[in-house]
Amino acid sequence: MEYKGERKFVLFSLIPILLLFGVFAFIPIGWSLGLSVFKYNPLSASALFVGADNYIRMLGDAVFLKSLWVTFKFVTIAVLANILITLLIAMAIQRVRVRWLKDLFRTVFFLPTIAPLAGTAIVWSTMFNYHNGLFNMLLSKLHMAPIQWLSDPHYALFSVIMMTLWADIGYNVVLFMAGLDSIPDLYYEAAILDGANRWHLFRHVTVPLLRRTTLFVSVTTVVSYFQAFPQFQIMTKGEPFNETRVLALHIYEQAFSNSNMGYASAMATVFLIIILLVTLLQLKWGRTQWEY
Repeated sequence: MEYKGERKFVLFSLIPILLLFGVFAFIPIGWSLGLSVFKYNPLSASALFVGADNYIRMLGDAVFLKSLWVTFKFVTIAVLANILITLLIAMAIQRVRVRWLKDLFRTVFFLPTIAPLAGTAIVWSTMFNYHNGLFNMLLSKLHMAPIQWLSDPHYALFSVIMMTLWADIGYNVVLFMAGLDSIPDLYYEAAILDGANRWHLFRHVTVPLLRRTTLFVSVTTVVSYFQAFPQFQIMTKGEPFNETRVLALHIYEQAFSNSNMGYASAMATVFLIIILLVTLLQLKWGRTQWEY
């Protein structure tokens, strides 16, 4: 009887959450799937059924294919850089023995994540300004030529990546620090007794025992970066020459600027499938069977 009572309590507690999740997640996804087989303009009273035409159209859409390539390029570079930087920062902070100083460093790195991403993008756009931006002022002090950070195809995407990393690394720093705290000291002590140096400790103790934390960090970061939108919309609007046109931005412009809701829904469906496949591959490759 007690078990049944607890089960009913759990079910009643979950019902409001599941209802909200259904209203704001499953229903919009289902609605988008339905729209993807129509030629639909929100300003029109009717919608024309086109079947798979919207999906076939993507194969010949050079802008869609370019935005897909830019998205994967952005996610790959930004995620790898994020994980590497945040892990190194977390390990460096972990070595600080003074408690208040350790907490201070953790807070300083986490602060940028609190700021609204749109506001951060505006500030960084000012810093990237060609004429009086901070970065070109520093280059002039070093007697170097100024750079068109957001207008040059060679630098635009990497400039947005720099801004994204600055705004986002604090969250993963905290996660990696929590993961490092969970590793028992006895493993390090045993490795040191066997003659392991710092590289051996990192390679054979820290990395394997941090695998679950790394999996969680990588999955959440990949999903987040696939959906990156505000910084691209504010800083570059997909330019120059579509070199910063990520898929989320392209879907937004097709839906709300060009009123091609059906085609945008088809792209969103493909985008959802891509994210699901990438996430499943990460979970498969990063799965661990050990415990400590």
